[in-house]
Amino acid sequence: MPADLAVIGLGHLGLPLAQAAVAAGIATIGYDTDPRFVAELAAGRPPVDGSLSAAEIRRMLAGGFRPTTDPAELGRVRTAVICAPTRLGPDRTLDLSAVEAAARTLAARLRPHTTVLLESAAYPGATEEFLRPILEAGSGLRAGRDFHLAHSPSRLDPGNRGHDYAHTPKVIGGLTPACTESAAAFYSRLTDKVVRARGPREAETVGVLETNYRHVNIALANEMAVLCHDLGVDLWDVIRCAETKPYGFQAFRPGPGVGGHSVPLDPNYLSYNSRTPGHPLRMVGLAEEINGRMPQYVIQRCATLLNEHGKSARGARVLLLGVTYKPDLADQEGSPAPEIATRLRDMGAHLTYHDPHVPHWRVRDVPVPRADSLYEAAAAADLTILLQHHRTYDLQGLAVKAQLLLDTRGASPAGAAYRL
Repeated sequence: MPADLAVIGLGHLGLPLAQAAVAAGIATIGYDTDPRFVAELAAGRPPVDGSLSAAEIRRMLAGGFRPTTDPAELGRVRTAVICAPTRLGPDRTLDLSAVEAAARTLAARLRPHTTVLLESAAYPGATEEFLRPILEAGSGLRAGRDFHLAHSPSRLDPGNRGHDYAHTPKVIGGLTPACTESAAAFYSRLTDKVVRARGPREAETVGVLETNYRHVNIALANEMAVLCHDLGVDLWDVIRCAETKPYGFQAFRPGPGVGGHSVPLDPNYLSYNSRTPGHPLRMVGLAEEINGRMPQYVIQRCATLLNEHGKSARGARVLLLGVTYKPDLADQEGSPAPEIATRLRDMGAHLTYHDPHVPHWRVRDVPVPRADSLYEAAAAADLTILLQHHRTYDLQGLAVKAQLLLDTRGASPAGAAYRL
C-alpha cells in the first residue's frame, strides 16, 4: 500500500510521531536501519524503553503502520520526517552523524514536491547549512523550489498523557513561506495548534531555548537544595508554598541529576560557522556545572548519613531504587543512577537495585544484583536511596522497613525519610 508519510528513525522521537500520524488516519511507514528492532515492531512487540505499550504498537499496525528497513520505501511518500537521535559528542558539539546518514538515505530517493521535515535536535542554522546541502547534492533537487524543507523542534514529554501530539502546539519554520505552509498543512492534521516561526533558524532556536530553560531552572532548584540543607530549611515545603504564587513563578524540583534526551546548548559549542565567540550563554554553562555536581553531592550525603549512624561507606549494603531518568518509564537516557552507582562502588559499597521497569542493569559492563523482594532488601540494606519515584513504590511502607532512606526526589511523606 502507498504511504503518505515516512518517519525516519523510530526512537524516542519517531515512534510517538508515527503513532500520532496513524491515529490521524495518515498512511505511515517507519524507517529504521536496525533490522532486529524493526522485526520486533512488526511482530507487535514494544520498544524496551517503555515509551509505547504492546497494545499501542498493535493498534498502530492495525491502523496501517509499516515498519521497514527498505530505503526504497522513502521514495514513495509525500512527507518525510527525520527523527534521528542527536547527542553531545566528546568535544561538547552536537553530533549530527545520525541525521547525516538519514539525510543521505532520503536524498538518494527524494522526489519533487516532497515535504522534508527535521525534528531532531539541531543547532540554529543546521537545517539550512547542514541538512539542505546533503539533500540537494544527493537528489539533484533544490530546496524551496523542487521540494519543501522545514524544521520543527520536538516537544515530547515521555509518559505525559496530557500533553500528546494532539494537545501540544507545534512550532514550524520553513526555508520559504511555501515550505512553512506545507509543513503547517501536515502538522495541522496531528495537533490542535501550529505556530509559524519566521524561518528554520528561529524554529531551531526555540528548541535551544526550551531545553536550556529546563536545565537552568533545575540547576537553580539543585542549588537551593544544597543551600536549604545547610540552613536546616525544608526546601520541599518552600517549593510547596512558592508554587501557590499565581504569576511569575514555575516550580522546578531538585534531584540527583538531569536525565533525558534533550541536551543544553551553548553557542560556543555550535557548528564552526554558527558560533558566537565571546558571547557564551554563561547561565547554561553554569547550569551544566551545577547539575553535573549533583551525583557527587548525593554521594556526600550518603557518606554523611552512614557515618552519623556509625557505619562506613566501605562494606555498606546500599539499595538503589529507580534507575531510569523519568518515573514510570524504562528509558535510562541520561539517568544519574550509573554515576552514583559507580561512585558508591569505588567507595567499597555493596550494591543492589530495584526498578519495576528494568529487569537487568549493568554499570560499566558489570551487572548489579536486582532485589527480588523490595521490602526485604530495604530492611537488609544499611542505606536505601530513592533515585526515581515510580508510582508503584509505597514510600511510607519503605520508610518503615528501611534502616536509612535517602529520598532524592522529595516524594516521601514529611519526616519519613532524609530528603536531598
